[in-house]
Amino acid sequence: MEQFIRIKGARVHNLKNVNVEIPRNALVVFTGPSGSGKSSLAFDTLHAEGQRRYLESLSNYARQFLGELKHPDVDEIDGLSPVIAIDQKTVSHNPRSTVGTVTEINDYLRLLFSRVGTPHCVKCGRTLEKQSIDEIVERIEKDYSGRIIILAPLIIEKKGEYKNLFEYLKRRGFLRVNIDGNDYSLEEEIKVEKQVRHTIKLIVDRLKVSKENHQRLVESIEIALKEADGKVEIMDYEDKSIQYFSEKLACPVCGISFPELSPKLFSFNSPYGACPACGGIGYTLEVDENLVIDPDKTIRDGGIVPYKGGKAFVIDIIEKMIKQMGENTDKKIKEMSPKVRKAILDGGPGFKGLKDHLMDRYRYSDSEEIKEWIEKNFLVQKTCSLCHGKRLRDEALTVTFREKNIAEISDMTIKESYDFFNNLELSQKEESILKEILMEIKRRLKFLIDVGLDYLTLSRAASTLSGGESQRIKLATQLGSRLVGVLYILDEPTIGLHQKDTDRLIKMLEDLKELGNTVIVVEHDEQVIKSADFAVDIGPGAGENGGNILYAGDVKGLISSDTLTGKYLSKRLTVPIPAKRRNSNEFLRIKGITHNNLKSVDVSIPLGTFTCVTGVSGSGKSSLVMETLYPVLMNRIYKTHLPHGTYESIEGSEKIDKVILVDQSPIGRTPRSNPATYTKAFDGIREIFALTEEARIRGYTPGRFSFNVKGGRCEACAGQGVIKVEMNFMPDVYVECDVCNGKRYNKETLEVKYKGKDISEILEMSVDEALRFFSDIPKITAPLKALQDVGLGYIRLGQSATTLSGGEAQRIKLSSELRKISTGKTLYILDEPTTGLHFHDVKKLVNVLQKLVDKGNTVVVVEHNLDVIKNADYIIDLGPDGGENGGQIVAQGTPEEVTKSSKSYTGMYLRQILNEEMVGC
Repeated sequence: MEQFIRIKGARVHNLKNVNVEIPRNALVVFTGPSGSGKSSLAFDTLHAEGQRRYLESLSNYARQFLGELKHPDVDEIDGLSPVIAIDQKTVSHNPRSTVGTVTEINDYLRLLFSRVGTPHCVKCGRTLEKQSIDEIVERIEKDYSGRIIILAPLIIEKKGEYKNLFEYLKRRGFLRVNIDGNDYSLEEEIKVEKQVRHTIKLIVDRLKVSKENHQRLVESIEIALKEADGKVEIMDYEDKSIQYFSEKLACPVCGISFPELSPKLFSFNSPYGACPACGGIGYTLEVDENLVIDPDKTIRDGGIVPYKGGKAFVIDIIEKMIKQMGENTDKKIKEMSPKVRKAILDGGPGFKGLKDHLMDRYRYSDSEEIKEWIEKNFLVQKTCSLCHGKRLRDEALTVTFREKNIAEISDMTIKESYDFFNNLELSQKEESILKEILMEIKRRLKFLIDVGLDYLTLSRAASTLSGGESQRIKLATQLGSRLVGVLYILDEPTIGLHQKDTDRLIKMLEDLKELGNTVIVVEHDEQVIKSADFAVDIGPGAGENGGNILYAGDVKGLISSDTLTGKYLSKRLTVPIPAKRRNSNEFLRIKGITHNNLKSVDVSIPLGTFTCVTGVSGSGKSSLVMETLYPVLMNRIYKTHLPHGTYESIEGSEKIDKVILVDQSPIGRTPRSNPATYTKAFDGIREIFALTEEARIRGYTPGRFSFNVKGGRCEACAGQGVIKVEMNFMPDVYVECDVCNGKRYNKETLEVKYKGKDISEILEMSVDEALRFFSDIPKITAPLKALQDVGLGYIRLGQSATTLSGGEAQRIKLSSELRKISTGKTLYILDEPTTGLHFHDVKKLVNVLQKLVDKGNTVVVVEHNLDVIKNADYIIDLGPDGGENGGQIVAQGTPEEVTKSSKSYTGMYLRQILNEEMVGC
């Protein structure tokens, strides 16, 4: 078998025709400065070729639906195994996706509850028991006095055409069926859609409940129970309400029957199991009256916030309603009677109410922009009042196993779940049923613990996970699959990991390798680099200055090499410790925080300093900063209504006039968003093109050079340069538009040139190139210089937002904030800004953050990187561990003071790095 993966002549993006041999069945690290070409080699060359070869292995029929994947610009790749990429950019934004569904543990839990769960009555909580025919008839005669329809449920939410079933029923002499709520005669030809889920009920009889019809009722119930395997439904002829009865499970006191115990009953992604109020999401979106009404203004002058322009027809309707109710429309809303104020929101004569009006627009509008505008500005998430956030219908939540329902088990931390299942004592019958199920559940939970995610819960929404957490979940899932002979490519799996947890991650990567796989990790973390069998250092710089293989060999050789990475690993270069720490007499204090796992902590942040919030993964950093401090300050300063963690009091917020969050959320979700448009540099570029002689002759305005509006853009791809191909069972793929060849514009627009280059060629420039090209135009160079200052000189102006890492997106946002005029009273909050940064780029980032503080601002950074932490003026260290064992402040003070704490893991690692550098000095 081939011993190496050989890459010859790779020229993807900035790679300079590189050749490299990578040993198979080894742990390999790709490192080098940010933007040097690591991802181009790992993902855009190796993974792209692996994906292309996989698609080529499919039949021609399958490939016609998937489109063509372009061959990466490489001469040859030998020894390539099937490739699985575990990157940062695939955090699910689906509100239905949870840790339990992603890891498939939920599937096994659903199976467990459907096989050995004990159902209880929804109403009285008694353990459910079977009902006899006599009991069912007695209940019907007690509950009904009018006409009823007796139904036998044959098919529940299953796909198919069911022609044979209809023929069978017709031969048996039955006359009618109810399909998806509609009645059909079996005499007519019934056609149902094969690929749609259907519910089919046999209409056994229609009768009036009376003494005379007692025998007929008994016979009809017997027939229904026989046809529907012990189940029968009774529909009230008048109000169409349905009552369920079963020979199998029912409450002896309340008479309430229970649906069949099947795995789909415990799935919040199935209509059979989902809470009917929230549809299985756990929360509802509701209009917040504080966001839609400004009580200090009149209706016409902006009191109705969504229509504060005053010209909308809705304003006319509201005013007409108010006049009908005898109120003066010229009054401020707060001066109107409570009855009128309620009518504005909930409805009155001739108007359904502002809440229902906005919800209807949100639900039924065809415009995504309008939906986004309403959701962002006027809706708030509220925990579902029916299921209380548990996502499931009452019937599912009343089924218990060892006195716990499935939601209670899902709300445990991974570690608590593992202990629960590991310490079970089973009967012989349970052992025979659950042996395989429990083995799978425990195995998957153990893998999650091994990657340092023991503090998460199975019910945690996937959309709330960081890129690193999401990656490690996928890594645990892959370990669980136990594949052999695969090439795994990981993109910075240490994101969000404390040094204490990195050792466990390295052990997992080695376990993957020991199974017989090749593991390539794109990484900057010193611990991971030093643990690798083989290292590839790419550089020497970023963008056009990178793309060369500087070193390929063992790690010992890399440390002694003369590359930038080698110099930092050997401590010949370091991120320097500041000469002195800043002090402050003014503090922002927030007391009694009890959000998530925080144990009523009191936090004091010194104003005008650089503060780092540290701690192991899951210790409560995000709960403190992102979910409590940030929304509380936003609500106080900007009068927003963001949900926030519970706290007792806050002091010192009046000393801050601005709060800015710079997080890792994408700058856009489609290829339309890019660094040029986000930083507004593209506005100046379009204006320059509109001023060229050719553009003026043709009458082109700056709008002609926008790829977001009709006119100058390529209409085949609507100015995106790529066409989205939905892959169904794989992530969506973007394929280059074959009309404009990825240039985004039509032929006429591309004929206009500035300094010999068309608008498409400008978008292909890196930030560094564009700075030189537009050196004499401040409107363009100012935002570009800010990008360069945060180490993003290598990214292309038109680089799609979908290809940017979380760290790159965060630094683009940071560059935009740097350009704004600072008041000196701004609080900047950053969430792990070192994501994707090489040691040398961390040095640049630290300089930028220090400059912000030098202007009098306060910077609060949630971070694990020791080079950033050692530069802080003040550290707030949470822990000691994650989940329930965290949530306390274990140390606070200057870095030197934190190193003296015996409880602080951060202090322990910080002590090592400070001592090393003191020795180096």
